Amino acid sequence: MDLCDYAAYQLVWMIKRKQVSACEVLESTLRRINAVDGMPGQIEGDRNAEPDKIHAFISLTAERARRQAQQIDQAIQAGEEVGPLAGVPFTVKDIFCVADTLSTAGSKILSNFVAPYTATPVARVEQAGGILLGKVNLDEFTFGSSNESSAFQPSPRNPWNTSRVPGGSSGGSAAAVAAGEGCLSIGTDTAGSIRQPAAFCGVVGVKPTYGRVSRYGLIAFGSSLDCPGPLARNVSDAALLLQIMSGVDPHDSTTANLPVPDYVTDLEKPIKGMRIGLSPDYFRITYVDAESGELDQQPIPDDYRQAIYRVAGRLAEMGADIVEEIPMPHTKYSIPAYFVISRVEAASNLHRYDGVKYGYRTQQAVNDLREMYRKTRGEGFGLQPKLRILMGMYVSAAQYSEQYYLRALRVRTLIRRDFEVIFDPNGKYRLHALLTPTTPTTAFPIAQVYGDSVLMQFADQLTVAANHAGLPALSFPCGFDSEGLPFGAQLIGPDFSEDQLLRLARNYELVTESDQWRKRLPPILRNV
Repeated sequence: MDLCDYAAYQLVWMIKRKQVSACEVLESTLRRINAVDGMPGQIEGDRNAEPDKIHAFISLTAERARRQAQQIDQAIQAGEEVGPLAGVPFTVKDIFCVADTLSTAGSKILSNFVAPYTATPVARVEQAGGILLGKVNLDEFTFGSSNESSAFQPSPRNPWNTSRVPGGSSGGSAAAVAAGEGCLSIGTDTAGSIRQPAAFCGVVGVKPTYGRVSRYGLIAFGSSLDCPGPLARNVSDAALLLQIMSGVDPHDSTTANLPVPDYVTDLEKPIKGMRIGLSPDYFRITYVDAESGELDQQPIPDDYRQAIYRVAGRLAEMGADIVEEIPMPHTKYSIPAYFVISRVEAASNLHRYDGVKYGYRTQQAVNDLREMYRKTRGEGFGLQPKLRILMGMYVSAAQYSEQYYLRALRVRTLIRRDFEVIFDPNGKYRLHALLTPTTPTTAFPIAQVYGDSVLMQFADQLTVAANHAGLPALSFPCGFDSEGLPFGAQLIGPDFSEDQLLRLARNYELVTESDQWRKRLPPILRNV
């Protein structure tokens, strides 16, 4: 096994004991990137180039990483204290600012923007000894669920089948982790953008409670929904990364001034007596019929349903109490509410990109400032940002605000109340977590859904309710479908219950560690 395939916690143990060096781990990881990644995404790149490669990266900062690794090795040789992630290679979704690197948000309008400072979650990981490999691709400004909308092409592909999408918008992060291109990655989740690609790529992804991790330095999409979080190949690594990223930040007034529990120490504590819920509302998708305008329903595939029930069965073997028929009546309205709220917030956040202070500016001749704005945005934004600006301005206009925006906010409150009822420790259900599928399907083929904004959005129906409610949620692998594509199971818990969710997922890892499906590797790794 190559060094790049070891878990982060294993690498830290070996590096600190001088069994391997941080430089050796880094070079192993760079060789893997060279073997499987292919050309990085670039503006006006060929969407169909190298279809058998991953294309996770927008920019690879190899020399910067080598300097960091050398500093870690020198500190260890000198007997100095090093951090809990000493020498561990990680990637960052290119929606975070990192000082002196291109920070593009996957958009042409920021294709020349070099950040002057580093986002708090990234800075904390580097301070803990993490080695930054570079910035990975994403849907433009995180607007999408497949990673195909990036202005930097070719966009990432799924390591389990390169004709499939890796999910979005943190698809570059999930694909890189699954393919061994860094043990860890920092992504963001606005409607499921960590958990959905984690499920598609067979890795672990955590959306923390809103306010648990700082958003300082994150290029905003929906400010009331965005959550930075970790992606990793196993629960222990995800817990370690979340531990380092979490905590109050004076630069971000929305961070919670609460102590951060030790997510790592109690990971393998027994789960006997924990109450896990199953809801019929999470085993079907509700959508608007285009012809009738009425809500229609479709069950998730039977093999996916069976996979989730197998997870419940294994947790029950370990002493958890499984509670079925949990009502979540407002989950079906999550996507319509998200359509409205996220577009209003996106339109507001996108107004700062005008070609004046930073980023791309039109090279065409202009007569006045207004024309410069119009041409810069017309050339710099892709289709998805333009659609969100138009819709956001429409539904927030004075004459439509009550009809759309304020109604969506009320629906969000109802979604939150559904969770409060089932997690109430003195209520009828008294759940510690809700167990659901992460996605309605496994990874879909490239170009199959891209271009249909409504259909694309419904890929997030099972994840977005946690964003509306501000609750923590975790996706972890739980098997494969008949085509060899990963299933993802999701746990959603009460506010600041990340430790409970991680413990449940880790116990599931333990009880299934000898299962045959755990031995599978992404096909792209078979010949490296």
